[in-house]
Amino acid sequence: MTVMSAPSIDHPGRESQDAYAVSAEFYDLLQAERDEVRVRALYRDDVAGARVGVLDVGAGTGRVTLMSLLESRVPVHAVEPARCMRTPLMTRLASLSAELTTRVTVHPYALDEAGLRAVADVAVCHNTVACLRPTSRRALWHAVAEALVPTGALLVQLPPARLPRHETTRALPTRKIGRHEYGGSIMTSPDVDRIRARFDYWVRESGRVLRRHDETFWMWPASRTELIVELEEAGLVALPERRDPAVLAVRRAGP
Repeated sequence: MTVMSAPSIDHPGRESQDAYAVSAEFYDLLQAERDEVRVRALYRDDVAGARVGVLDVGAGTGRVTLMSLLESRVPVHAVEPARCMRTPLMTRLASLSAELTTRVTVHPYALDEAGLRAVADVAVCHNTVACLRPTSRRALWHAVAEALVPTGALLVQLPPARLPRHETTRALPTRKIGRHEYGGSIMTSPDVDRIRARFDYWVRESGRVLRRHDETFWMWPASRTELIVELEEAGLVALPERRDPAVLAVRRAGP
């Protein structure tokens, strides 16, 4: 999760082998615990009220998917085209009971290639939209509208509204596993019409750096107003602003 989100693939069966190849090792270790708390705060009540199905768009390593399985009694569709992120998702699901795993389907394609029609009344798009180009973002809204039943709701974690004014760096939490300590930082900076997000990771033992790795992702800013216009073009109408303004809720128009 976080800003890392799966890029689209050209067609079913073809995927980028390198997407998240570096960050997948560190994501659950350094970021997922804090993100799990946020996911429950943002979406728990919505998925608990699902009556048809839950759609997790850009499932990553599975925080929204797992919560949806535990909090609802409906089928869950997890869409994650990036193999490096899908691997820990599948490992996490494999540890669950059969009662839970019979209700979840993992789709290894981008949503507009998964062929889902009217499968959910609640869709969650967490830490995904920021990493989509504007054309891919608009295609996603139409695919979500097709995957939702009439009056079904989509919850979108908003991307940055604008480019940052200058470069900033944020430290990631550190974790100790055996003799090794893991940590890193995220550096964001403006780059023409995009935001460059560079993730730097390190592994230390007794203060000595054993390994360093980095990976860069790109984000496209969009304001709430811009997204509402795009969503309306796909037949998704904005609902009243939620308690947390970081999430935009929209509903598919009825039949």
